[in-house]
Amino acid sequence: MIGSFLRENILKMGGYVPGEQPQEDGYVKLNTNENPYPPSPRVSEAITEILRRGLQKYPDPLATRFRETAAPILGVEPDWILAGNGSDDVLTIVTRAFVGEGDWIRYPYPSYLLYGVLAQLQNARSEYVLFDSDWSLAERFWQTRERLKLIYLANPNSPSGTMIRKDVIRSWIERLPCPILIDEAYVDFAEETCLSLVRESDRVMISRTLSKSYALAGLRFGFLVAQPHIIRELRKVKDSYNCDALAIAGASAALQDQDWLRQTREKILATRGRLARELRHLGFEVLPSQANFVWCSHPDREAKEIYETLKGQKVLIRYMNYPEWGDGLRITVGTDPEVDVLLDKLRKIL
Repeated sequence: MIGSFLRENILKMGGYVPGEQPQEDGYVKLNTNENPYPPSPRVSEAITEILRRGLQKYPDPLATRFRETAAPILGVEPDWILAGNGSDDVLTIVTRAFVGEGDWIRYPYPSYLLYGVLAQLQNARSEYVLFDSDWSLAERFWQTRERLKLIYLANPNSPSGTMIRKDVIRSWIERLPCPILIDEAYVDFAEETCLSLVRESDRVMISRTLSKSYALAGLRFGFLVAQPHIIRELRKVKDSYNCDALAIAGASAALQDQDWLRQTREKILATRGRLARELRHLGFEVLPSQANFVWCSHPDREAKEIYETLKGQKVLIRYMNYPEWGDGLRITVGTDPEVDVLLDKLRKIL
């Protein structure tokens, strides 16, 4: 059988399971942290121009146009940036470059489940450190161990929406036993960023995505910020043309429209605050969020029951169950009308 030729670690893997993506219309979709608003009009204009020119030629393998657009916004030079086919591609590139068979990676828990999957792909070993009850990280998270090659830190974290403050991370940088990749997928909705730490130490790398704040989840574009000598090595690992011409053009145009980003961010933050307040009025326990979603649970109702009841009424939220930690509901901040539908149904359910 052909399966006997597959690597043993692949056969043993469960794989990463994305959130539900219904193919039929009619759902209020608040389960995968997508931006509820259309992207900047500049995106479609830029993509249309590429289509007019034609797609018969390969794209720029280094996404130079994007890097030159992003550099002044981020306060770095273009050679500090590596583009990827979504931030998951960036995470894969970094893992392939730093982590070999039998090495260790570390990440907090509960957090983004892909980190453990990436270690499995390398036939590496992974360990997680439980968040404390206040969603801080114990000293153990920062300590060394033999063959520890990479630390992942989603910041803001998913599913909690909480953050580890920059000053806390800075206090540990020089004592870190290995590089740390700070995954800032949701940072445009947060109060601070760790971007300045990249200049302070080549042990720090920052990954970001345009899927959330720039409303480009369907385009697939992300990037890494690291010191240039790290970027040079990572280029050896990435696919030759890992970003297509449409994505490069669209992503560049999105970053050029910072007014759109500011206005959209303000709307999402306002709705996030209202959603959290209304959920608390309904008896939910809601964590303060630094992302475009909220994490909550209800003391008197099972989270899975609430999720399944809403799904039956075509409202999708994310039910997540973490062994050793517990379960809860992650609710994406949608438009105000979408949130109104959710809250109305929750009032009837409860």
